[in-house]
Amino acid sequence: MAYGDRFSTLTLAQAQDLPFWRRPIALLALMAFAMPVGFATWSALLNNFVIEMAGFDGADIGWLHTVREIPGFFAIGVIALIIFIREQVLGLVSLLMLGLATALTAQFPSLGGLLMITLISSIGFHYYETVNQSLQLQWIDKKRAPQVLGWLMAVGSGATFLAYGLIVLTWRAYDLSYDLVYWLAGGVTAAIALVCLFAFPQFESPNPQTKKMVLRRRYWLYYALQFMSGARRQIFVVFAAFMMVERYGFAVHEVTALFMVTLLANMVAAPLLGAVVARFGERLALIVEYGGLGAIFLLYAALYLFDWGPWVAAGLYIANHLFFALALAIKTYFQKIADPGDIAPTAAVAFTINHIAAVFLPALLGYVWLTSPVSVFVLAAGMAAVSLGLSCLVPRHPVPGHETILVAQRGAPVAKSETSA
Repeated sequence: MAYGDRFSTLTLAQAQDLPFWRRPIALLALMAFAMPVGFATWSALLNNFVIEMAGFDGADIGWLHTVREIPGFFAIGVIALIIFIREQVLGLVSLLMLGLATALTAQFPSLGGLLMITLISSIGFHYYETVNQSLQLQWIDKKRAPQVLGWLMAVGSGATFLAYGLIVLTWRAYDLSYDLVYWLAGGVTAAIALVCLFAFPQFESPNPQTKKMVLRRRYWLYYALQFMSGARRQIFVVFAAFMMVERYGFAVHEVTALFMVTLLANMVAAPLLGAVVARFGERLALIVEYGGLGAIFLLYAALYLFDWGPWVAAGLYIANHLFFALALAIKTYFQKIADPGDIAPTAAVAFTINHIAAVFLPALLGYVWLTSPVSVFVLAAGMAAVSLGLSCLVPRHPVPGHETILVAQRGAPVAKSETSA
């Protein structure tokens, strides 16, 4: 058996002897490229597709996103699966599932059909994201993590930008159909997933992962930040782009052009923001993120109160995404306080916590949206304020035993108590 072939299991140290294009960081970059091709295309076309082809209103789109988030709530199932399947394989199989489901989306232009295919797509997406976050934190050195995560975000933004660019350039020029675009985008994601499965060896993480659910009291702030992040982000994901189509009448190519500008800004900003987190720490990054998001959500509400035009809405949408890029600070905060063997099970637990509110908020707020879009965005601003308060508890230099400033103030030792199942 040749050293480094796809059936080999290599340590991270051994992997450094491989050509660069077969190393773990190359695999992470390729995965970071593949996922947005399918998912970003699905997102870019979704609001126009459901309104034009399925006759959705605010309540329907709320239900669609609630169903989409159910697999995220059950991401804890990853812990059971990695007993039998390597994380690397599970992540790539999940990516393949996402691609195939995206390809089939336009075949189901009804509420029931879209709920079904979205559920399948979402299982692939959420299980991929859970494993991907775990592998990133296991394979990337702590000292380089903010910068490398920033570059990986830029790769994902580049893939999304490419997908959006092709839609903008070809949608009207060639009178493309939803069917064709979904088939092409999903097919590319699925093809890259297959290449990753067969072209890379298996990489052994330096620390064996705990293969059971682990809840540790000393991670409580990380859990709280994840919960609030999931609740707040759902309002943006579900309703911000939907508003562009429903209120301002954006066409497919206009929505996609907005997404392109947003992603171009992220491609430039993400590596810089990673360097900022490395230089100034997670605490300041999170404070800036949540303070900025709170202000933007209030301005979203003002769009309805003062009847501001589409250019203001588009500017807020772009700024919103730039602040979201600072969320990598939550990942690096956890990496600094975690026991090395906790990363995989805690990534699954955190994804479930992140999606607790996501399961019911889109459907609930979809009905609120029918009568008061302003209330939806004001609620999001309140959630950002809660997150801002939590971020103030993050130490400047978090380490095990110094997970929050409250521990430092009490002079307490590392919290050993935990519950596990």
